[in-house]
Amino acid sequence: MKHLALATTLAVTALPALAKPVEVSLRPVARPAITLVPTTTETTTKVNAGFQRWVKAFLPRARAAGISDRTLTRAFRDVHFNEEVIERDRNQSEFTKSIWEYLDSAASDKRIKNGKSALRQHRRLLNQIERSYGVDKEIVTAVWGLESAYGEYRGDHNVIEALATLAYDGRRGKFFEGQLIEALKILQTGDTTAAKLKGSWAGAMGHTQFIPSSYQAFAVDFTGDGRRDIWSDNPADALASTAAYLKKHGWVTGQPWGVEVTLPRGFNYGLASRKIKKNPAEWARLGVRSANGGKVPNYGGASILLPAGHRGAAFMVFKNFQVISRYNLSTSYVIGVGHLADRLEGDGPLKTNWPRNDRALTFAERKEMQTLLTKKGFDTQGVDGLIGPMTLASIRAFQSARGDVPDGYASLSLLKKLRR
Repeated sequence: MKHLALATTLAVTALPALAKPVEVSLRPVARPAITLVPTTTETTTKVNAGFQRWVKAFLPRARAAGISDRTLTRAFRDVHFNEEVIERDRNQSEFTKSIWEYLDSAASDKRIKNGKSALRQHRRLLNQIERSYGVDKEIVTAVWGLESAYGEYRGDHNVIEALATLAYDGRRGKFFEGQLIEALKILQTGDTTAAKLKGSWAGAMGHTQFIPSSYQAFAVDFTGDGRRDIWSDNPADALASTAAYLKKHGWVTGQPWGVEVTLPRGFNYGLASRKIKKNPAEWARLGVRSANGGKVPNYGGASILLPAGHRGAAFMVFKNFQVISRYNLSTSYVIGVGHLADRLEGDGPLKTNWPRNDRALTFAERKEMQTLLTKKGFDTQGVDGLIGPMTLASIRAFQSARGDVPDGYASLSLLKKLRR
């Protein structure tokens, strides 16, 4: 299980639309909402009884995985079915914020100001981490800023209770039971106590929100005190663990995540694909330039990314973009981390305007788009509300047939054209 491919495998909170950006955890998730059946005292009693039966049946499986009775007794003391966890899990709204709305919050003035303050306060530590792992301190700080607002929102849920509740719920029971076993192992090795094992309602923990399996695989003891303490007010172990995670997933020292670029008139938008890689010199021969006007230095193979189609910002993204995506699959998240890191380093805002008169499509609208494309002869090979390669190809074919720019962007304006 990759750490925080959470956009697809682990329930995480998506921010609602905000009038002003506020500094909270920014972790997007793409899922349809599910309506809960209203609970009553009778149903709650039945669920609690069922949960306790599940715990009783789980204990032998935990023992078989090497968890001691002493650890189980400490971990499950006062643990109950947590209805709020299930409600949060099932009522997650799909991620419907546009890229520009997301970046308004990810790189808000407050988040930039607090990030620069965190860099100053922890500069010695962050410099040590950068030297040890080769990961830019601004990238590590940006992950910290998006995951917990620089440690301010680390989560206060009992992780054992949250994971047990989600495992009992059964919708993704096998995954969460596996995370529960790993969390119990954390307690057993003494890295923290049951009282301090706190995190999000979905079991993500610490300053940079590791899930238990990723903690086991990648967390480090940077302070040398014998514990990998990502929960402490001292963020050293958590920040170093984040750098270690990125390094082990292929971080290239000295390479940017991406560079904002401008595309020439008549650009072949079929080349704007993560599957197509060219070095910056090759892109330059096709007329692609840095948004600052010059050529992009040779940082290695790169793709062109258009998160809002041809009317928004364009980016030339490198391997480190993919590395950050191993932390969270959402394109908005990766750009958010990268752009916030750039701002913390002193860069200014993006130079290209966004199509702010547009908005992101809802889950139902994306399904409607797929249905209409297929009916008009541009088969998306299924209707699932996900804009994958087949839907992207169908959109481009439809745009080409109309004489529009074939950028493959699933916009509201495109949906309106399909409806007509």
